Amino acid sequence: MLDGGELDVLTGDYLAELTMLILGRDRLRDPGLGYAKTFLRQLETCLGTALDQGVRIVTNAGGLNPAGLASAIEALATRLGLPARVGYVEGDAIERPDALTANAYLGAFGIAACLDGGANVVVTGRVTDASLVIGPAIARYGWGRDDLDELAGATVAGHLVECGAQVTGGNFSFFTELPDGGRRPGFPIAEVYADGSTVLTKHQGTGGAVTVETVTAQLLYEIGGPAYLGPDVTTRLDTVTLRPDGPDRVRISGVRGTPPPPTLKVGVNNLGGFRNSMTFVLCGLDIEAKAALVRGQVEEAVGKDGLEFTLARTDHPDASDTEAASALLHVHLRDSDRSRAGRAFSAAAVELALASYPGCTLTTLPGDATPYGVFTADVIPQDDVTHVAVLPGGERVPIAPPIRTAATSEDGTVPAGAAAVEGPTRRGPLGELVGARSGDKGGDANLGVWARSDAGYAWLRAWLTVERLADLLPETAPLSVRRYELPNLRAVNFVIEGLLGAGVAASTRFDPQAKALGELLRARVVDLPADVPTGAGR
Repeated sequence: MLDGGELDVLTGDYLAELTMLILGRDRLRDPGLGYAKTFLRQLETCLGTALDQGVRIVTNAGGLNPAGLASAIEALATRLGLPARVGYVEGDAIERPDALTANAYLGAFGIAACLDGGANVVVTGRVTDASLVIGPAIARYGWGRDDLDELAGATVAGHLVECGAQVTGGNFSFFTELPDGGRRPGFPIAEVYADGSTVLTKHQGTGGAVTVETVTAQLLYEIGGPAYLGPDVTTRLDTVTLRPDGPDRVRISGVRGTPPPPTLKVGVNNLGGFRNSMTFVLCGLDIEAKAALVRGQVEEAVGKDGLEFTLARTDHPDASDTEAASALLHVHLRDSDRSRAGRAFSAAAVELALASYPGCTLTTLPGDATPYGVFTADVIPQDDVTHVAVLPGGERVPIAPPIRTAATSEDGTVPAGAAAVEGPTRRGPLGELVGARSGDKGGDANLGVWARSDAGYAWLRAWLTVERLADLLPETAPLSVRRYELPNLRAVNFVIEGLLGAGVAASTRFDPQAKALGELLRARVVDLPADVPTGAGR
């Protein structure tokens, strides 16, 4: 990014729910840690280049210890003989004696204060991902708390670039259509303007692509309803307009903002206990009976509490090789007792090798249990958080909460959709007409689906109801599912509550972050409208 073309600010998003758990465990071992050590290693090779080019760096790599990372950066700069001026933002840590970590998602005005105070490197703890982009835009254009549309536009820009190459063709449903086949997508650049509009692009000569569809895919990633809540503004995703603006350029405009909620989201991580897993290979005939035998034997050996069995029917009838003829039985155990979840469990599984079903073998070796975490989220009043920008000279600048707030709630009602589209149909995978992007938010999953044309959206909106989703993805049927429509994006978004249990760190699901859920849906064979074209278009 530094060598490829002009930049004003280079951002780095290092934090996720799972990352905060890992940093919390690091801090248990060494109170001086709690920040992303990889950022410091990367900075050593590029800090000089950034300073020479006048590129400022803004990152949330401070994690649980932004002051500690700021101090480490200053020491690095001194060792390298570089004139770095480091500011940092603190105040996100919430006192929860019963939690491993508890952090409020702060906004962007602390970042802006550090930049206004002369910092060329700004470190934060837990801020919203988009704040890394909103903060520099506030500093550049002097936006205030009441510039809600501008803040909302920058929020969209921040959401688009937070996952790097995922907006330039990474993880894209139609990757085979990209100029380089998706081999090495370049990183995105958000050109943010004074009115809050943005052009999303990338350096010339880099791979991937920036198109309305690649941008749509990332806009749908890990969102809920049309009201996208943030600490500085509530962004209306149903107002976003996307238009091509030249090769590898997409203009984002029309974004509207309303006052933020009076509360901040708080992410809480706790150690949940210990876990272990073993996988049995079941080959050939009588797969269900073989799985039942193993289940009974394992339960008798270690007890039923905390056990979970998942049979993956990867076997094919009349197969000519062992792998194609085999199913996999995944056995998981979670327990507060490390010894029971450890060798006592894995050894019991291995000891069945000569005393169970014919052809018994495992893909896993006996091992000890590992700790797992549980993520939950709640809220705290904005007024209860002390948000502070620490400038390069050490001056501490308090950041006042927004004066104007408004409660925003998604009522959870499910739109009925338009009237069914009549006409001839053909059988084919759903993914011939739609793209999808899915992901995790704690124990919930989101599944965004967009159509490639206006005609495709007219059909999708009417056809893909919550009930039909339950038919196509049976694991969603017993769960509460909220459905939202985003006509500007030709998309519908589903929030599937509880699909991921207690979150990625505790999940035993094959796809614990629901990253593949969208591709599973696209692979389902359904009755497609015969008169809707399969490619992109109006």
